[in-house]
Amino acid sequence: MTDTLTALRHILSAPTSRLGARWAVAGGVVAGPLFLAVGLFRGFVGDGFDFTRNAISQLALGDWGWIQTVSFLLTGVLLIAGAAGLRRALRDGPGGTWGPALVGVFGVSFWAAAAFPADAGAGFPAGTPEATAMSGHGAVHMAAGMIGYLALCAAFVVLARPLAARGLRGWAVASRVVPVAVLAGFMASAASVLAFTVGAGLGLLWLSAVTARLAGAPADRKPTAVPAGVIVTTKIIPT
Repeated sequence: MTDTLTALRHILSAPTSRLGARWAVAGGVVAGPLFLAVGLFRGFVGDGFDFTRNAISQLALGDWGWIQTVSFLLTGVLLIAGAAGLRRALRDGPGGTWGPALVGVFGVSFWAAAAFPADAGAGFPAGTPEATAMSGHGAVHMAAGMIGYLALCAAFVVLARPLAARGLRGWAVASRVVPVAVLAGFMASAASVLAFTVGAGLGLLWLSAVTARLAGAPADRKPTAVPAGVIVTTKIIPT
């Protein structure tokens, strides 16, 4: 885990062009909505899929499962690009290192979720028994999701600092509250899969909003300090 964070911090600190940074930020903004849009579409048209019983991850199974797998991979790419854009936007300010690095970990978790698909169950794909034994790849999938969303929640707390530094106090408070809602959805997943989906979706959408807000809000500019002993005079020009 430490090696992954160190590598991500090195990658995200690499210089990029201004145009490239804008595209990177755009990737981070669209990642969450795009993933949710694909998941909602596939869920509504998927035979036997039920949002109250099935997780979006299960859409990677079955004949059309490759669509969801591609969505996982593409979302990971966009999230890591967004992390690089955030790194440039925050520069060396508060949260400028760990915030983007944690978002990068969240992006990598989508690649792991694509490589190790979720288990079938709860009637999906169609004809699957309600209860099935957890497989090795299913366990890795769940672990990747847990690590990824814990990293995302930590990123929100870290990114509250640059939000506050830019005078966005309400955003900073919300960025500390949203992780509680996301984790509550995860804890309620045993009783309601829909609660898990809502919590995960909230995290994705809030990341898009925070990325866009930080990229568009200028950092605080402190007034230039006047050296001791220097007298500042103002010349009044008569009119």
